[in-house]
Amino acid sequence: MRSTGLVHLLLAIGAALWLGGCSSLPEAWPKTASYALNDTADTRLGRAITPLAQANPQRTGLLTLTDGHEGFGMRLTLAEAAERSIDVQTFIWHADGTGMVLFDQMRRAAQRGVRVRLLIDDFNTIGLDPVLTLLDAEPNLEVRLFNASTDREHRLLSLLGDFKRLNRRMHNKSFTVDNQVSVVGGRNIGDEYFAANIGGNFIDLEYVVVGQAPAQISLQFDRYWNSDVAHPAAVVLRGVEPMSARDFDARIAAIRASPEGLTYAAAFDGDALVHDLLLQQPAFVWAHTEVVYDDPQKVLLPPGEHDGLLLPRLLDAMGEPKHELDLVSPYFVPDEAATQMLIGLAQRGVRVRVLTNSLAATDEVAVHAGYARHRVALLRGGVQLYELKPSAASSPAERDGRWHLLRRPGGSRTGLHAKVFTVDRERLFVGSYNLDPRSHLLNTEMGLLVFSPQLAAFTPTVLDENLPATAYELKLSESGQIVWYSNDAPPQQEEPETDAWRRFLDGFFRLLPIDELL
Repeated sequence: MRSTGLVHLLLAIGAALWLGGCSSLPEAWPKTASYALNDTADTRLGRAITPLAQANPQRTGLLTLTDGHEGFGMRLTLAEAAERSIDVQTFIWHADGTGMVLFDQMRRAAQRGVRVRLLIDDFNTIGLDPVLTLLDAEPNLEVRLFNASTDREHRLLSLLGDFKRLNRRMHNKSFTVDNQVSVVGGRNIGDEYFAANIGGNFIDLEYVVVGQAPAQISLQFDRYWNSDVAHPAAVVLRGVEPMSARDFDARIAAIRASPEGLTYAAAFDGDALVHDLLLQQPAFVWAHTEVVYDDPQKVLLPPGEHDGLLLPRLLDAMGEPKHELDLVSPYFVPDEAATQMLIGLAQRGVRVRVLTNSLAATDEVAVHAGYARHRVALLRGGVQLYELKPSAASSPAERDGRWHLLRRPGGSRTGLHAKVFTVDRERLFVGSYNLDPRSHLLNTEMGLLVFSPQLAAFTPTVLDENLPATAYELKLSESGQIVWYSNDAPPQQEEPETDAWRRFLDGFFRLLPIDELL
């Protein structure tokens, strides 16, 4: 999910064209600096992980999380195991079933003496203020809002009046417990990210990491937590009536007792993966890694005028592909330079393969339009393009370490949300960064570079095995028109599985000069 949906994008366009926006920050708000706790080797997690880390010095142990149930279950398990600290950084935290249960876990941890720090981007917190106020009142729990809106009652008007500032968001995601173990990747917190949404779910990829990486992730977290752009909820939400503890507890009880809650709990409770870490039976792959991230000050400067960016470090570390480049990005909007770079690699004999969302699968039509403008040029240049089907499913859906492209009950739709780049099946990146102007110029991002042939081969292998069943392959006809090929339908010459209205919107957005917002 993006920082600007269709309605917000239209408002943002109006603000940019007519108001110009105001780049001023709120007046300085007092806060106390705090930092990750380093003396956690004597915790339950520390005692389980330290021997493993000592046997693999200067390396990171990685455990792959592909299924949404596992991602949610791992977070619950880790939160329950926390003894000293929990640090969570996220772009979205929904107040739905999974989101509320995780809020409850944070509150319970704080009540038993664990220091909990929640850093949430403020763009998607509409309606959350009473819950956040309740949580922030806990003695051991603090909430900070990244680049907060000063007008809590008129958020959309605030966006219009302060567009240049509020258009800059924190897209980073991390979940760290006792400074010993972290979860890092592309998932936000909400039902659609944890395969719990009947209406539609996202395919994603993240890692549980121990050893070297958690300390680096904590340094990244501290830098954001103590930055000028992380605003204390106690000040931002001053005057907000908190949700009562009784109402909060009643809502949690109702969620846990609902048929959906019971079904979901049974699904992840039966998965041994979420218990492996605490049973000291982890199937970690140990490798050299590097945590890369943008400086939080990026959002305070004009786009492109900050050298502390993730992208240059990412490109340098990944190196120039010699044989294969696989790009998985739900929001793929290459500018002219990126388009020519990919074409240049393909013309030098590198297999360049891109998987992104189809128009039918995307949750952001405007972003798809930005990508669609470059498809013909990419295909002519030899780049292989694949677009995920909205009904993508793996068969059989076994827990075999592969991507679980699960078909949910009720005919739900599937969308791609994973951001994974692999080079020559030797090096990979997993994180929050999309290949688009917004990730490069506007938002802050983070991710994990992994130097492991074993893990770097995972995504290309999954693509090799699953693309024919789960994605459309795009090719050019003799007349230069795009044709969508599928193993379960005849070739199609218009966007598959879409209606006239969705195609109209896509065509409309292609006419607008809005790439820098996408």
